[in-house]
Amino acid sequence: MEKEVQYKAYKFRLSPTEEQSMLLSKHFGCVRFVYNHFLKEKQNNYLLNKKTLNYNTCAGNLVKMKREGFEWLKEVNSQALQSSLEHLETAYGNFFKKKSKFPKFKSKKSNYDSFSVPQHVSLKKNNKVQIPKFKEGIKYIKHREIKGKICSATISRTPTGKYYISILTEQEPAKHLEKTGKSIGIDLGIKDFAITSEGQRYTNPKFLYKFQKKLKTAQQHLSKKVKGSKSRDRARIKVARIYEKITNSRNDMQHKVSLSLIKKYDMIALEDLNVKGMIKNHCLAKAISDSSWSSFVTKLEYKAKWCGKTVIKIDRFFPSSKTCSDCGHIKESLSLDERVWTCVCGSKHDRDVNASKNILKRALIIQSSGTDDHRNGAKIRPKEISKVSRGTGVEVSKKKVYVIRDLKPIDL
Repeated sequence: MEKEVQYKAYKFRLSPTEEQSMLLSKHFGCVRFVYNHFLKEKQNNYLLNKKTLNYNTCAGNLVKMKREGFEWLKEVNSQALQSSLEHLETAYGNFFKKKSKFPKFKSKKSNYDSFSVPQHVSLKKNNKVQIPKFKEGIKYIKHREIKGKICSATISRTPTGKYYISILTEQEPAKHLEKTGKSIGIDLGIKDFAITSEGQRYTNPKFLYKFQKKLKTAQQHLSKKVKGSKSRDRARIKVARIYEKITNSRNDMQHKVSLSLIKKYDMIALEDLNVKGMIKNHCLAKAISDSSWSSFVTKLEYKAKWCGKTVIKIDRFFPSSKTCSDCGHIKESLSLDERVWTCVCGSKHDRDVNASKNILKRALIIQSSGTDDHRNGAKIRPKEISKVSRGTGVEVSKKKVYVIRDLKPIDL
């Protein structure tokens, strides 16, 4: 029997020197070049031979490139370049499995860069991390101890010019939290971020709305700067810092709420929301995106797995808001602006609290039976990608992929 392991990542801020920053920039550029070059090669090969290049062929061609015409690729870690090919292969595989759209070329103008280091990552005693091509080590800000065996690392640079390293470790599963014997249903919303079946409400800070005026002013200043000037770069960083503040504030709030729920309850019930479809409503798209429900659910799920708790998603077509939590009667006509409604049995319901109670009841049925009840709407499979993937020249059918037009060359 295989020993159970748990993978956990630790993220630290890096403080590279000027020379190290230059070498990191070379890594970012070379990784982007290799990805774009072989993406183009794959497309051209399919145009000519109706076959796609596999990873082994691309890796062999990469070795030849280093010997003839592209000797500057030797300045960076070779395994980082190979990882870029693996990422391209994964993107291609996801496209043919209809999990994502056709891979896109990486732009030089992108303000976020990263590369992976699959092995030979070690930590020194003087708060330095050592990776290939950086013999002296890069200083990092140590704010906690790393547990477990180091597997790999990812170096990234944010739009604000900050460098981070994410170290993936393999360790024994942590001890599960003590069971509380409690279960809770949660209805995610806009006015209140989360409403529980016990009537507790977690307010929605609406961070994007909070920084909207400051962001608007900074973007107006940016639009007036001359492209390519230093003043424009400074204005761009100001805008990026505001977005970074919004993201960090939202993540901090979601981590606190999710951890609080995990500690209090053994089972947490949620709705499987179709967020991608909901943001097509242009009146609510901005507010829904600001709430970032999908990110919150992801945090809940991995924390529940670590702590030995359970998260159950009910099907998205279950009428949780329209169903009376007392008698089960369904009110067919319930508009979005009706926050309180009265059932035929005389029960007066708060729309959100009533929905969370029904979500909990539904989840308890699923948990007790070990399967889902599809009488009120079955789960649906992800929709297939559109027939023509824009900008790729590739048409998708059920069995084959056809090239329908020539591809334009791209500056790598």
